[in-house]
Amino acid sequence: MSARDAILAAVRGNKPSQAVPRPDVPFFDRLADDALVDEFRRRLEQMGGRWLDPGPAEEPLAPARARIAQAGIVCSNVARLPGTRTLAAGDAPALLHDVDLAVVRAAFGIAETGSVAFSERELVVNTIGYLAQHLLVMLDPADIVGNLHHAYARPEMHAGHYLVFQTGPSATADIEGVLIHGAQGVRSLTVMLVARTIA
Repeated sequence: MSARDAILAAVRGNKPSQAVPRPDVPFFDRLADDALVDEFRRRLEQMGGRWLDPGPAEEPLAPARARIAQAGIVCSNVARLPGTRTLAAGDAPALLHDVDLAVVRAAFGIAETGSVAFSERELVVNTIGYLAQHLLVMLDPADIVGNLHHAYARPEMHAGHYLVFQTGPSATADIEGVLIHGAQGVRSLTVMLVARTIA
């Protein structure tokens, strides 16, 4: 038996004999529901993310279509916003190295951090969230939660095998405090609020 197995066996052997209920943890709500979108936008932009307003009611996806038209190789997981290359589960992750723009729908967003969450369901191939040069994210405003406590209560946290939070583009800073966005991973992350019923 390895040391690891011995340690784990000792932990299992010394667990309490009776089940202990989990403590009730409050959600620490500090924002009203009607303030979630504004807070999400403020935090997203604070972290270097971009905001894209939807188009008029008759064509809310027009700004997204304009972005797609200007990009080169586009992979899209949003049915009403087709790209130039199809993406399927099982595709080799490295094949996405030359994607200019990835269009994905977020599982949900977090107002407190300006983050969007993706599971394997939204990304289809997980590397699309990192190898693409730019991300264009569709987010239903009804899917914005107040904070991480609410995020951990979402079913996506427990239902899938993979979930990642992304907040703006990748970034790094050196000792002099120079912040560089897009040093590794996506160079930009843009969020557009669109209801799931639209796209």
